[in-house]
Amino acid sequence: MSTRYRAFVIDRQDDRITREVTRRETSDLPEGEVTIRVAWSSVNYKDGLATLAKGGVARRYPLVPGIDLAGTVTESRDPRFAEGDEVLVTGFETGVAHDGGFAELARVKADWVVKRPAGLSAEEAMAFGTAGFTAALSVRRLEENGLKPDQGPVLVTGATGGVGSHAVAMLAGLGYEVHAGTGKADAADYLKSLGAAAIVDRQTLATAGKPVDSQLWAAVVDPVGGATLARALSTTRYGGSVAVSGLTGGVKVETTVLPFILRGVNLLGIDSVYCPMAPRVALWDRMAGDLKHAHLTGALVHKIGLSGLDEALARILAGGMTGRALLDLSAD
Repeated sequence: MSTRYRAFVIDRQDDRITREVTRRETSDLPEGEVTIRVAWSSVNYKDGLATLAKGGVARRYPLVPGIDLAGTVTESRDPRFAEGDEVLVTGFETGVAHDGGFAELARVKADWVVKRPAGLSAEEAMAFGTAGFTAALSVRRLEENGLKPDQGPVLVTGATGGVGSHAVAMLAGLGYEVHAGTGKADAADYLKSLGAAAIVDRQTLATAGKPVDSQLWAAVVDPVGGATLARALSTTRYGGSVAVSGLTGGVKVETTVLPFILRGVNLLGIDSVYCPMAPRVALWDRMAGDLKHAHLTGALVHKIGLSGLDEALARILAGGMTGRALLDLSAD
């Protein structure tokens, strides 16, 4: 194995974050039992936050961001994995407190590693990544709370983002009537191509109404939070559920207890970072099965190399990214 590898590294100097693609030695790799030759990673909102001095994400410097990665094991000190195994890593401390996927090599703890299901290529696995895994967790939790396709429309907020796009495609593939919320006027064709039956304006979803308002949705997948979550809770049908996984709309939610005690609405918190390994593996298997949709390539995915990371990170922070940006570590 070559002793040098390329990596996108961020560092902090006072209140300024520096970013550069540099060459490192394998001696720079962090502690961990499994070394992986990274083939693909992906760009997430959390990765963008890691590059901001006040982003509240990066826990140490210098750091290789990238909360997702897929590739091939080159070395392992854990009997669960062997050289040549095809694997993926999402969540845990990857790309936050531990060097992540924006590099040609990664070394991680064995307890974080998932053997890639045979039904997914490395590229497809990263087209899902944390965003797809979060969407799948949301769908599973809604199903566990009784959601079925004949109960009515399911709202997906932030529908052009990574989590939202995957949720739209997954739910549509399972036979649900999906209503996609977005503030992007030109996104209707894209969302309908994923399976959305109707488009809902983001301004409507973020405008305060009555604490319990018209009963519109059998369930909601919400990666936005803030005022959008408050509105979703007030418009979910009796006994329905809202699966919340994000905060792009803010961390404060101004609501009342009324949706919960008058309509029995369930608020489901979705955590993809520390999801235990047994359900994590089971869900990845399902993502290679009935949750795998036909949009893991094409309009959903934009491929970049390390040289394109700066632009992609800026775009996702500005809310200008539709779908998923995939990092091809063999490019440029």
